[in-house]
Order: sequence, then structure tokens, then C-alpha cells
Amino acid sequence: MHLTELLSRDRILANCTANDWGEALGIGVGLLMTDGYVDGRYLQAIIDNHQKLGPYMVIAPGICLGHARPEDGALKTGASLLTLNPEIAFGNATNDPVWFLLCLAAQDSDGHLQALTELMELLMDEEKMAGIRLADSSESIWGIINQ
Repeated sequence: MHLTELLSRDRILANCTANDWGEALGIGVGLLMTDGYVDGRYLQAIIDNHQKLGPYMVIAPGICLGHARPEDGALKTGASLLTLNPEIAFGNATNDPVWFLLCLAAQDSDGHLQALTELMELLMDEEKMAGIRLADSSESIWGIINQ
């Protein structure tokens, strides 16, 4: 599965406003719930993991990969993407604040590995990430991802 199959323009929000990390995750997971990718347990599992394990999901400066285990309510493999404005602290002293939030639902442990490889390539592309950060619409972000 490729990144463009994992994500759709309908599950991208640009310049999303949230009061805190929990609300931001709720918006991202909500997009997945609306499209039938996760059930109601999924968001709680992500929040529980954050509270137990700390902000490990903040994988690089400004970048958060919100996820839980497949058995925690993932129904299909898919993702949503939010750019946060203003940025939000997730409690990671090294990598806060977060402006890029990808919520990932994986139905199994390996069906999404190609998409994750492509995501890592995207995250390392400074030009594309700068474009995503400045983008003012989901269509603009989708266009950058599809370049």
C-alpha cells in the first residue's frame, strides 16, 4: 500500500485549530472514524498510550505519528493528516511543538510498511515539508504529497 492509498484528500485538514494534543488527536481520529477506518476505542487507546508511555509519538521536531495497535479498534488501514496552526505541545521536550499530525490506523502489522517508507521520504524532503507547512488547503497538501 502506497502513501497515496493510505491517505485521501478528504482526510487532510490544513491549518487546523485545537486547544491541546488530545483535541488534535480527536480531530485526526475523527476523520478516520467518519470513513470507517477505526471504531470508538481507537482514540482512547492512543490517549492511554500517551499517558502510559509519554509523548513517544512525536517522532521528530514538529512531527507526530498518532497510532495504536490494530486490535485497539483499527478496522481498515488508512491515515489522516492535519497541519496544526497554532502548533501544539504534546509534552515532548525535544520535538515540541507539533505542527504536522498524521493519525495512522493499521489493520495488521505489515500492510502499511511501504506507505511508512514513503512517509519517511516525505518527512525528510525539506522542500515538500516546507510547502505542506505553508499550504492553506487540503488540496494544496494533497498536491504536494502526489508530486
